[in-house]
Amino acid sequence: MPGEKETAVKYYVGVDVGSASVRAALVDGFGTVVAHTEQPIQIWEPWPDHYEQSSADIWAACCSVTKEVVRGVDASQIRGLGFDATCSLVVVDKQFQPLAVNSEGQNHRNVIMWMDHRAVSQVERINATQHRVLNYVGGAMSVEMQPPKLLWIKENLPESWKKVGYFFDLPDFLSWKATGGTARSLCTVVCKWTYSSDRGWDDSFWKMIGLEDLVKDNYEKIGKLILSPGEAVGKGLTPDAAKDLGLPEGIAVAASLIDAHAGGLGVIGADVKGHNLPCEKQPITSRVAMICGTSSCHMGVSESPIFVPGVWGPYFSAMVPGLWLNEGGQSATGKLIDHVVRGHVAFPELEAKAAASARSIYTYLNSHLDLIKKSLPVGFLTVDLHVWPDFHGNRSPLTDLTLKGMVVGLTLSRGLDELALIYLATIQAIALGTRHILEVMQAAGHDITTLFLCGGLSKNPLFVQMHADITGKPVVLSKEVESVLVGAAILGACASGDFASIQEAMAKMGKIGRVVQPNHEHKRFYDKKYEVFLKLVEHQREYRSIMSS
Repeated sequence: MPGEKETAVKYYVGVDVGSASVRAALVDGFGTVVAHTEQPIQIWEPWPDHYEQSSADIWAACCSVTKEVVRGVDASQIRGLGFDATCSLVVVDKQFQPLAVNSEGQNHRNVIMWMDHRAVSQVERINATQHRVLNYVGGAMSVEMQPPKLLWIKENLPESWKKVGYFFDLPDFLSWKATGGTARSLCTVVCKWTYSSDRGWDDSFWKMIGLEDLVKDNYEKIGKLILSPGEAVGKGLTPDAAKDLGLPEGIAVAASLIDAHAGGLGVIGADVKGHNLPCEKQPITSRVAMICGTSSCHMGVSESPIFVPGVWGPYFSAMVPGLWLNEGGQSATGKLIDHVVRGHVAFPELEAKAAASARSIYTYLNSHLDLIKKSLPVGFLTVDLHVWPDFHGNRSPLTDLTLKGMVVGLTLSRGLDELALIYLATIQAIALGTRHILEVMQAAGHDITTLFLCGGLSKNPLFVQMHADITGKPVVLSKEVESVLVGAAILGACASGDFASIQEAMAKMGKIGRVVQPNHEHKRFYDKKYEVFLKLVEHQREYRSIMSS
């Protein structure tokens, strides 16, 4: 029929590489996820705090899930492709073949994961330099960033170092696989590699830390051409990649984002009219996007740079073009909850009862807490049980990877009630950690009124309510649970030219689902919990000082 082509729905594909799986979604121009699927990827842990993956395994999973979500769709309606991924380090040789990041020489294991903490010595030496680039990572670089990992490879794997052709952040590796172009995203190089959007690379930093060889050939190995997120890479999808992914050759491929930043993009710009939120008539700078999965990231933007001690950034245009980004974070949140619950002696009983009632273990735990709370609000059950959640060190705002987890208030009881209580106390500790991060951001100059949550943990109503109650701020949940995938699709939509800007695409494709308000009657209790929370780390530092004296 006349005009049918003009009114055909336009689709965009978003691909998200998380820590343990790859997901893909087909998303329309209104931000509706039409189809999505997921596939696990392999993780190797050869030594404590060493986590490795395979770029070939990851790409194969990207191809599999993408083919699945576009099956049966008219190829002419698919307009663009966007990737996001964890900020893991991919190492390849001069022929782009995988290169080992391990002493066993296993070349297929060529990815050092974001959560790998092998480079402790290297990051301590980098931070001791007090170089000016550290001002843009909260004053101290994290072991999870790329320079310490690069230095570890040079010092521990000299044969691999000699053979290296390129180091990629995982999101940039994916855009290279799709297009053949080695351009890097401003998001990855600014947030994880010390690149500056206005000054470029700082030669003096790389020379000072002993990586002067990366300066050669205009930083060819780590990023010569830098593109803004959402900008089209190269000439689009190559014939080989199109065949692998099941997509049309030549469609636009966007410069990518780190996964947390894609989640921020998917939620932070949503239209909030009619929800009676404090951020409704305020600029986007009054919002923080919290992306909560294996770990959690707290993304706040500002019109001018704000330097927040212990919080990464400010990074210019790293997530929303034209705005400065600060990024707080907790290294283990979903992973911590799993660790605590699955390691408890009552876990087999929980698993059996959850299976018998056809519920997930966390849905069962939430209902069990409702049963044992009696007349109390659920949160008050932990009046004598307190957790410090840094089982994998503190990313923000203390930037101390040597901190350990703490539990105060244990008894000899070993049943399901006690498992439910430690689960609740762990969730509260994560929310108290979020409050700690937000308070530091606000003290530095951010004006935060509303939290926007996405990621796997945002599906847990207890996790969401505790964050509202403990921070005292309303929590906005997106209409689409898969906000990270929507963020990746927004990139593809921008690269296609169908939207004039990231901001326009965010407003059109980001949608609010539900708002969770804090219970202000519980404020006094959680203020006391927060006071105890801060005392825990004081005590940890005191006893460590005693033991080291």
